[in-house]
Amino acid sequence: MAAQSVQLPGIKSSPARTFAVRLGLAVTLVAAVALVTYLGRDGYVDPEDDSVSLLDAFYYSTVSITTTGYGDIRPVTDGARLVTTLFVTPARVLFLILLVGTTLEILAERSREAYRLGRWRRSLKDHVIVCGFGTKGRAAVKTLLGKDFKPSSIVVVDDRAEARGHATAQGLAVVAGSAASTEALHEAGITQAKAVIVAVDRDDTAVLVTLTARELNPDATIVAAVREEENVHLLHQSGATSVITSSGAAGRLLGLAMDEPRVTEVLEDLLSVGEGLDIAERPVDLDECGPSGQLRADGPVVGVFRDGELMRFDDPRVATLTEGDRLVYLKSHRK
Repeated sequence: MAAQSVQLPGIKSSPARTFAVRLGLAVTLVAAVALVTYLGRDGYVDPEDDSVSLLDAFYYSTVSITTTGYGDIRPVTDGARLVTTLFVTPARVLFLILLVGTTLEILAERSREAYRLGRWRRSLKDHVIVCGFGTKGRAAVKTLLGKDFKPSSIVVVDDRAEARGHATAQGLAVVAGSAASTEALHEAGITQAKAVIVAVDRDDTAVLVTLTARELNPDATIVAAVREEENVHLLHQSGATSVITSSGAAGRLLGLAMDEPRVTEVLEDLLSVGEGLDIAERPVDLDECGPSGQLRADGPVVGVFRDGELMRFDDPRVATLTEGDRLVYLKSHRK
């Protein structure tokens, strides 16, 4: 499915809904004039058969309100002419106001939306694209917001109207369409994005989204979730930076909960960003490097990344930090 539209926070009105309401008012005007004409049909003349039927009344109402005015059916009595002056003519003016006003309003709304969309696209840079806004996508966005990401720096791509509604309610920009579509990812600003979160429901779709995103942006960080562990290597081969196995992780937590329920509580605490314990990452400072370096006491270090390799806290090499290392450590939100 190709991209359909971009919905930005703050754009709530629907041109289609506005048009439907105005159309309903116009039809009501036509019906009202037709009813008044039919009730006073003795004051009108039809050269064809010298009588005015209900169909003739609707015909007269239509041509009068739209200012077509063929003149075949016309008022001939003073009462009918008075009704035309006091009721039909104001209805005709109101109809024209509805017609012209609706046209101008829709054009103006489209112009405003196009202007906002253009400004938004020009400002898109180093943002995060979330592909899929189901349970995993919403949890990922909640974590990002907990890590002080601004809603304006997150763009959601989803082809489900309900999911897009949830995203818009959180102040996120939304692209309607399949995340596997090149057009949808371009709408989301894939070439300027710094990261892509692939949180779609199917593993095969996740592979396709990752392939497409990696082709369009070779430098972006791409993290993806899959249900089955056997598909992890496919995501890595497709260009994913990191792959999370959702079903495997849930299964391991269930297994731990059987005998070690307190361990799962700690793990859940670690996964809850902004409260309790958090696991975080930072670069090593220069004064922390070398044999005499002094490690800043942010919290217990659980691992060190060096040249893409993870060294756990009990690795002897961790004792001497080098420039370029990144620390993975625990921090507490206790005040």
